[in-house]
Amino acid sequence: MIYNPLDKYYKNIIGACSEQDELEFRVKGNFGSVLLIFKSDKTGEEFSYLMEKKLDYFYTKIKLPVGLYFYYFKLDNGLYISCGKGLIGHLTKQPVCFQLTVYKDYFVTPNWVKGGLIYQIFPDRFNKSLDVKKVENGKVFRSNWGEEPFYKPDSNGEVLNNDFFGGDLLGIINKLDYIKSLGANILYLNPIFKAYSNHRYDTANYMEIDSLLGDASDLLKLCNECHKRNMYVVLDGVFNHVGADSIYFNKKGTYNSIGAYQSKESPYFDWFNFYNYPDGYDSWWGIKTLPSINEKNKAFIDYITGENGVIAHYLKLGVDGWRLDVVDELPSCFVKAIRKSAKSAKENSLIIGEVWEDASNKIAYDERREYFLGDELDSVMNYPLKNAIIDFVNSRNCDNLVQVMLEQIDHYPSEVLHSLMNILSTHDTFRIISALSSYDFYGKTKDQLSKVVLTPSQFEEAFLKVKIASLIQYTACGTPSLYYGEEAGMEGFMDPFNRGCYPWGSEKLDVLNWYKFLGKLRNDFSVFKDGNFEVVYANGGKLIYTRKNPNCQLLIAINISSSCLTFNFNGSLTEVYSDIEYFNKVELQPNSFGIFYKIS
Repeated sequence: MIYNPLDKYYKNIIGACSEQDELEFRVKGNFGSVLLIFKSDKTGEEFSYLMEKKLDYFYTKIKLPVGLYFYYFKLDNGLYISCGKGLIGHLTKQPVCFQLTVYKDYFVTPNWVKGGLIYQIFPDRFNKSLDVKKVENGKVFRSNWGEEPFYKPDSNGEVLNNDFFGGDLLGIINKLDYIKSLGANILYLNPIFKAYSNHRYDTANYMEIDSLLGDASDLLKLCNECHKRNMYVVLDGVFNHVGADSIYFNKKGTYNSIGAYQSKESPYFDWFNFYNYPDGYDSWWGIKTLPSINEKNKAFIDYITGENGVIAHYLKLGVDGWRLDVVDELPSCFVKAIRKSAKSAKENSLIIGEVWEDASNKIAYDERREYFLGDELDSVMNYPLKNAIIDFVNSRNCDNLVQVMLEQIDHYPSEVLHSLMNILSTHDTFRIISALSSYDFYGKTKDQLSKVVLTPSQFEEAFLKVKIASLIQYTACGTPSLYYGEEAGMEGFMDPFNRGCYPWGSEKLDVLNWYKFLGKLRNDFSVFKDGNFEVVYANGGKLIYTRKNPNCQLLIAINISSSCLTFNFNGSLTEVYSDIEYFNKVELQPNSFGIFYKIS
């Protein structure tokens, strides 16, 4: 070993560090001299440190200001120590950089998300109360819970998403004890504000709860009932665009307000970018029902982040955090204002961003984002881990999964690492049981996919993969997010088939029991709050890793290869799932797993 940033011998602080931290670097090897060279991503400035030669290693210590840095080691022989597979340093003729994030000293994330479990709900489809709903404004109420959602375009070629099954806030309240039984302590709700569509990403009024879901008193009751159970509520904040049918734009003249579409004198006119008034305007991904917001507009920023703005209003009402939709399309100044507003209204609130890549070095619209330097996000949706888990389960090769896991440990502040929103399914993706099935969905139309129901054998085969995938999701660094109905065995490919009604009374009990076991596992072992993560063995379809803290060690062993996995150890380990105690050796058969613990 020459250098390993995930080993405290070589770098005294694993992962990102604070501006107040003093970093110590060691490089092992018989070289004449070693230069440690850093480059500031923000300024482009390079600066080097001549490492001091010791007996069998080189050493230096440094302190860096807040920012993103890339570094490598230059040797006197013209070679470089570069970042390689597993982040291990190796000799190259051209430098390949390691990464270092230095964040502000005061950056912390809420403790209640660490070691927790998120339950994501698409409100219209989870559970409905007995309240009679009044449907208005061209919406269609579906009287038969569980029918297939509308998905076909109308005569104008538009998919309206205007059918509603009646799920509401009181319905969620009625199922809080059930959600708690899954081990969940956080609710993440897709948008609940007044809107035309069932997904409600076309906000009509940020300051009004959609009447089909309830009202502000129902949201307050939901928050209070959650808090009684030590649970928290996170809302979806969609601030990149609004609905054309909204009080702000009012294209259809639905509202009594003067919208930007109706008059240039509208107080909301400057929120939008018109290039040919009134029908030529910027919209989200060209969808004319979703006019884009100019998020640098001061009036809009104040409306969202002011003292009595949207962010603060709902936090003061009892909500505990926000998930920011397409946060990489929001300018940094706006994200900073959101965080400041949230933390002022409720210091312990949570800000999660929707980012599909490595958020520590994300570039969006030619700008390097600063999500984790201390003034923007607490956490992000962990799409890189999701994709890597699915790749591992399908390919039976763990190389990419291990690389992603190690990169996140190295790139992210530990406060972020243990708060990551680990997903396998969401309202935007295939349900995981469908994604991991043998059904060939490529090139299929929505008409074809709407009719797909896995056969019993296809379901069982997919469920075995889901067990492996969810085991990793629940035991990796971060906080798993369970999309409603996954635990019931719900299927569904693209939207809206992944947004079906929860099948109350028709759950697949083997799936439900599995997810209850995983929830109990996280509640029973403190290592998931902030325990160290270490890969013990990784080869093809065989993967072993540990989660450790001073009080407990948990070892997860997975074998999806075609041969037996045997590993030796000193003493005894107890398998959590079977409660069998093993001494000195464990053999795992193909397509199996083991979760072992040892109490210190």
